[in-house]
Amino acid sequence: MIGKEVIESEPISGAEVKKILEDFSQDNEPNYEQNITLNHLARFKRYSLEDTREIVEKLQNDFGLRPKVAVHIVDLAPKDLADMRLIFAKEPSKIDKEDMEKILEFLEQYDVEE
Repeated sequence: MIGKEVIESEPISGAEVKKILEDFSQDNEPNYEQNITLNHLARFKRYSLEDTREIVEKLQNDFGLRPKVAVHIVDLAPKDLADMRLIFAKEPSKIDKEDMEKILEFLEQYDVEE
């Protein structure tokens, strides 16, 4: 790792990671870690790539959430307040119950893929 440095860091959703790895796998042989990641991502329900991008954007713009939190919400696809509380448990800024309920109502508009 000598000489390597992180230039930029940006949170991306599991759906985006899956798409990137699937595209990479078409032309290249994925390594062990990439295979493990693809297998992990295939096990869980998630939103489509288009829905994921739309949801993250709306969570940031309409609810004022940080990109990292918006991506966590999309990846975990919470179904109730208990799940939402876990996502916001370590957040420095607290969100009230009404806003969490609004986010859950917003998420119900989108279908989770198998």
